Amino acid sequence: MLFDLLLPMRCPARGIRAILVLLALVLSAAPAMAQVNWRMTTEYPQSNISGIGLTSFADRVAARTNGFVTVANAFDNELKINSGEMPRAALDGRITGGDAFAGALSGLDPVLGLSTLPFLVQSVDLARAANLRARPLYEKALAARGLRLLYVTIWPATGLWSDHALQGADALPKLNLRAYDANSGEVMRAAGANAQFLPMDAALAGLREHRLNAFLTSGDGGAGRKLWDFLPYFTAINYAMPVSIAFVRSDAFAELSEPMQREVLAAAAETEQSQFALLANRTAENYARMRENGVTIVEPAPPSLVATLRSAVTSTITAWEAQAGTDAAAIVAWARQQ
Repeated sequence: MLFDLLLPMRCPARGIRAILVLLALVLSAAPAMAQVNWRMTTEYPQSNISGIGLTSFADRVAARTNGFVTVANAFDNELKINSGEMPRAALDGRITGGDAFAGALSGLDPVLGLSTLPFLVQSVDLARAANLRARPLYEKALAARGLRLLYVTIWPATGLWSDHALQGADALPKLNLRAYDANSGEVMRAAGANAQFLPMDAALAGLREHRLNAFLTSGDGGAGRKLWDFLPYFTAINYAMPVSIAFVRSDAFAELSEPMQREVLAAAAETEQSQFALLANRTAENYARMRENGVTIVEPAPPSLVATLRSAVTSTITAWEAQAGTDAAAIVAWARQQ
């Protein structure tokens, strides 16, 4: 086409104008052709700590790359892809990545269930230190499946939401309870509850249909889903401080130039830091919102209830250590000594 434009030499002005128009079109189209858009998702609402993380990451990536890389987020399970399904959905090309509750990923690799081990960490600082130690293991587990870890979000402590007050250990056999991963289901059953691991969407359906009368989740997870409409009691058992993990497909990340990769990783690091900063006031904010909506918060939890739960964890942690390997077991041993 450019050669054809050069032919009419008898009209040089017209040919020059045509060439300039062509160049302008090419140059104006180049950024659009080069722009990268990632589709990411979470099964939690945008107001939830997981949703806040994805929103923050999208904003930071767009700013750092000057709009070259953009992230389109879907919240509240809009795409009907729960946390456990996200890796496969990413590899199938339905999404580029997402923010997944780590416990639901333990089927990929047991190490991804580290943060949901019961009563292992009881403070924000210890949770952060344990996850920093575990991060290389998380990265390795995801990389082996074609995924690139971006950032980790630590959630507020897990408690028990229920439709009645839990006075002590004798309340456990009366609970039809939603657990949030396989390990927590085993612990709750060992303690006497009728528990099953369910993704959030399936659990909410069970709640609406009155098949469930209790949830194992944080104040953050419960407040985001307005569990108080069904479960107006929250018992702060401090079961765990689980994490969610944001990731993208490794090949999508590799397609970026090295400068763009550095900017994306910088945005991810900033997001992880801002997510951790949220924890300073997050529990208090959740509790205030819960009380405004009629939730009775029991803190501390009844001693007999906590003692029964603690006595039920040994076999679950032992089995997890055998599956997860020596490096992961060493982190558990370190955390117990703190």
